[in-house]
Amino acid sequence: MVSVLRTLRHLGAAMVLLMSISLPLAAATHAQEQISDNELVVYTAKKIITMEPAMPEASAVAVADGRIVAVGTLESLQSWTSQKGARIDRRFEDKIILPGFIDPHVHPSLPAVLTQFPFLAPDDWSLPTGEFPGAKTPAAYLTALTALVAQHSDSSIPFITWGYHPLWHGKLDRDALNKLFPNQPVMLWHRSFHEIVANDAALALIGLTEDDVRDNRMVNWHEGHFWELGMFALIPKMPFLFDPARFAHGMVNFIDMVHRGGVTTALDMGVGIFGNPTAETTLIRHTMESRQAPARVILTPIISDFISRGRTIAQAMEEIDEWRAGNSHRVLIDRRFKLMMDGAIYSGLAQFGFPGYIDGHEGVWMNPLSITTEWAQVFWDAGYQLHAHTNGDASAAALIELLKTLQKNTPRADHRLALEHFAYTTEDQNRQLKALGAVVSANPYYHFILSDMYSEQWLGADRGNQMVRLGSLERLGVPFAFHSDSPMAPLEPLTLVSAAVNRITINGNLTGDLERVSVDAGLRAITSNAAWVIGWEDEIGSIRAGKKADFTVLESDPYKVKPSQIKAIKIWGTVFEGVPAPLPAAAR
Repeated sequence: MVSVLRTLRHLGAAMVLLMSISLPLAAATHAQEQISDNELVVYTAKKIITMEPAMPEASAVAVADGRIVAVGTLESLQSWTSQKGARIDRRFEDKIILPGFIDPHVHPSLPAVLTQFPFLAPDDWSLPTGEFPGAKTPAAYLTALTALVAQHSDSSIPFITWGYHPLWHGKLDRDALNKLFPNQPVMLWHRSFHEIVANDAALALIGLTEDDVRDNRMVNWHEGHFWELGMFALIPKMPFLFDPARFAHGMVNFIDMVHRGGVTTALDMGVGIFGNPTAETTLIRHTMESRQAPARVILTPIISDFISRGRTIAQAMEEIDEWRAGNSHRVLIDRRFKLMMDGAIYSGLAQFGFPGYIDGHEGVWMNPLSITTEWAQVFWDAGYQLHAHTNGDASAAALIELLKTLQKNTPRADHRLALEHFAYTTEDQNRQLKALGAVVSANPYYHFILSDMYSEQWLGADRGNQMVRLGSLERLGVPFAFHSDSPMAPLEPLTLVSAAVNRITINGNLTGDLERVSVDAGLRAITSNAAWVIGWEDEIGSIRAGKKADFTVLESDPYKVKPSQIKAIKIWGTVFEGVPAPLPAAAR
């Protein structure tokens, strides 16, 4: 997703302060052991699911120096253990080991801000900060909202909750919030992240006046509604979001979410979302390294950040090289670049072709297509892997034409241009993606949470029910991965697999059943195929000699449980580069 907050230049100062206070948090890092250099450790398990066709299952894996040395059984590993000596670690003998899960599209700074506040969304949320049941009707939302507001005790900041969506909760504007909470400052942060609604008391508390937004076309002052560019005026009046202590704990929440989900590799798909990419990169690196997080984050520069800061393409490439020079063990920038096509799916701003939206509204293009093509060509020619935020079928059509242009101008045999999100495409477009060598990073949670509402109010049942058409990709052989784009979906790969395998909506409806995927395809979408989609297949994604020793440890075999129970499988923890990192007992 794209941020609308790129003008927050003061974030850099907050980040400097944050780094000065966050070092003590390193003591609270997840329990990780130390393995001496060159030590050969053999982990045994009830089953090791390797995602390697030549040896799909094993019961022992040997690791040293953070990498896999050998896979098989204790007997087959004797040639290593007898000659090198090894420590046999049997703690996983009643557990299932898979390759470390991969989430190829996250934004660490979003949870760092949003988990400062309670969630109240249509769907249920389980976070390091607590359990937040969903509200799917206006009445349920108002009841829960009133209770949460009553619990708010910090008079220096407004009450804020994330997750409001008018399709479920009805229209709540400034006047409605004034009547509900005449004396309490209240702000509703939209489920899309791209919008906020505020009452009079909240606007007065942060010191925002009508004169401040008079010329902003993306603010409805009468309704207290700020969206997209309209949030440029709002967020700078909310410096408490970046209070060093609050933001520090928010970043710790992100690391906890990654670990709880069993993720060992995550892509930040758009560094710089709060307007200061250098400071944000420094912050993420500092937090991950100081806490010795059991995961790595790969940062992806995004076109919108550079355009909003007035950078030329040449300046952007120079800046990226400077960031890359600061790569650390757990946080790095490789050669990938993100484009922005259409708008946010949760806000109804995706670009759909004929017949469009039922109510006649239209989506938006995030940048003129001519500008997108210009930037894409330069980074394509420089050998970067391109990722493109693409939701509707009109946007997919535009991306396909862009890819054809790139290939015509500069043919590349293995480009793996990635379509990000994949809310809706046609079968013909999926065939074209296959023919052009594209890959897909999809969010299957879109179908779970949005398809019923889209079917009823915006697209009709034929298109709404077929959102996120992964069954088509599996049949065609298009490589695809699953991502959370958290908090657009929970940072829980098994929840994403469940959504794709079952296609049961938030209301309990089975829709688009022919677009379900097999359990095997779902699990590969968070392991081996995810590694392929991000171009890291030589390093992660399966369990074979030579790769990084990244594992996710489960209490049950996802191939053996009922499909409806996949998301309920308990995660013991992870192994990151050979070092076990169990979840705290309370989180398992």
